[in-house]
Amino acid sequence: MLVLTQGDPASIAPEITAAVWQKLRQSGPAFVYIGDPSLLERRIPVQPIRYLADGADVFSHALPVIPLHLAAPPAMGEPDRRNAASVIESIRQAVELTLSGEASAMITNPISKDVVQGAGFRHPGHTSYLAELCQTPGDEVMLLAGPSLKVVPITVHVALRNAITQLSTDLIIRTARTVAAGLRRDFGIPHPRLAFAGLNPHAGEHGLMGDEEQNIIIPALNTLRQEGMTASGPLPADTMFTPHARSQYDVALCMYHDQGLIPLKTLDMAEGVNVTLGLPIIRTSPDHGTAFDIAGQNKADPRSLEAAIRLAATLAENRRKHA
Repeated sequence: MLVLTQGDPASIAPEITAAVWQKLRQSGPAFVYIGDPSLLERRIPVQPIRYLADGADVFSHALPVIPLHLAAPPAMGEPDRRNAASVIESIRQAVELTLSGEASAMITNPISKDVVQGAGFRHPGHTSYLAELCQTPGDEVMLLAGPSLKVVPITVHVALRNAITQLSTDLIIRTARTVAAGLRRDFGIPHPRLAFAGLNPHAGEHGLMGDEEQNIIIPALNTLRQEGMTASGPLPADTMFTPHARSQYDVALCMYHDQGLIPLKTLDMAEGVNVTLGLPIIRTSPDHGTAFDIAGQNKADPRSLEAAIRLAATLAENRRKHA
């Protein structure tokens, strides 16, 4: 059984959750929602349950819910820090159920970093909080997966000037090892092909446009190749996302956030999925945010959440086979 977190109650999370249940209620994969039932009960039938295992018998006729309670009634599109505690508690319970093995994987609905951080949340987002709960801080890696492309940003949610400072040979090596292990175990790719973007235009043009390729990236790739890994690059980022180039690798490792997420979202925005590698559990999420500007207007596209749920089920099955 999969578990889905509540997300921000004033966001599009309730409406995309309801839409995806309607789509999957007969075919599956089945999931249990952890959140306030009132967010959904005007949209779809819901049924509170006490134990996760009870969800399988409920899913075809109602969304099974492990209930939480909001501190304040939500106004769609108007984030409220009073409800931050329920957002955080939903994530905590989902991790607990997945770590225990009761749930095979967890999917997280979008949250507002401003809301939860304003309530004392110490993390920049979901990922580092999940790593802390799993007692694996520093091992987490963000992979974005779509039908056309998989990308990993080696530096993530930092200012661009800080990303360049943060980039190191050791960080590239550690990230690549985690990615290769995740592709083998969870995606069922026995010999993953990793492609690495250069940092500078034209991958530095042999030092004419920057020396990070020679001093940081190439030494990392040499180490990975010595370990038997298929690692191509550094490649010019302006040509490595063409259809032909994408056919030559399984995942693109990019040096900073937008270098990887712009092509991913251009190609696969509607079906992009965020996957956290390096954890003892499987976690996916839709590749979009809270969209407060359209919340409650029934305009939100649920396909990314649907893709996240389907991929979570696939990864869980692959991991079971790999165990």
